[in-house]
Amino acid sequence: MVKESIEVIINVGSGADDKKELRLRLAEILAASNRTANISLARSGEEVVELARRAARSDSRIVVAGGGDGTISAVASAVIETDKTLGVLPLGTLNHFAKDLHIPLDLEAAAHTIIAGHTTQVDVGEVNRHIFLNNSSLGLYPRLVHEREKQQRLGSRKWTAFFWAVIAVLRRYPFLEVKLSVEGKDLSTRSSLVFIGNNEYEMESLNTGARSCLHAGRLSLYMTRDTGRLGLVRLAWRALFGSLRDDKDFFALCSKEIWIETKHRRLRVAMDGEVTMMQPPLYYCIRPLSLRVLVPVENETK
Repeated sequence: MVKESIEVIINVGSGADDKKELRLRLAEILAASNRTANISLARSGEEVVELARRAARSDSRIVVAGGGDGTISAVASAVIETDKTLGVLPLGTLNHFAKDLHIPLDLEAAAHTIIAGHTTQVDVGEVNRHIFLNNSSLGLYPRLVHEREKQQRLGSRKWTAFFWAVIAVLRRYPFLEVKLSVEGKDLSTRSSLVFIGNNEYEMESLNTGARSCLHAGRLSLYMTRDTGRLGLVRLAWRALFGSLRDDKDFFALCSKEIWIETKHRRLRVAMDGEVTMMQPPLYYCIRPLSLRVLVPVENETK
């Protein structure tokens, strides 16, 4: 029997595990199931993208991304226009995409999910031709990521850099003047945070940040309205206790398309934890069932 080959791209910067040891363990797991794997270790985001594009041109039917949500999204962007199926090894800190699809966080269990071959089709979000699997945002969060990366370049560890980034962003607390166009209706407001999700997010209770469905074919928009620092704390408190949607300073809706305009010539836009500079207006849309992903059998498309 000819062994099926799988392309695997692992971001060495994701998580704390020794990636060389992880590569050996993964190769052993796949070999025991009569699979061979071309396992590449990427040392930068640019190398992840290059390896993903190369894998998309390969003869392998399955391309596996090993890393955090940014890595998974980068590989998905390369394979979405092909006949490839995406496999996920959740090796990052948060692993939102894997959790929402109930993909195991343990390496061996995640590898066996890939080996089993059960698939589902999921939606992806898109903004100005860039895709995202989880969410995109404007305002505070992109600035927070930018500040954190600056602190890390100066030598701070990840969580130390995050702490100082939070302090720096809250001290400046920038607002965006935005104009939204949704389903023929316009809304102009001042906001510190605009969040667009691929499908609907749970925004209240202890499940805040989770999604129960990735194939409903719609974007979700969540936005603060002219809310200061104390207002953000109040909104977070109301989210925790299940009354966020009733707050006058919180705005939420679902749609297939969203246009966002600002007075800025260029704007930091976060997508799955990575920040890109874009030129407004921003056009968000949903691409229904456009990505095939390997998932546990209970999530398989029937």
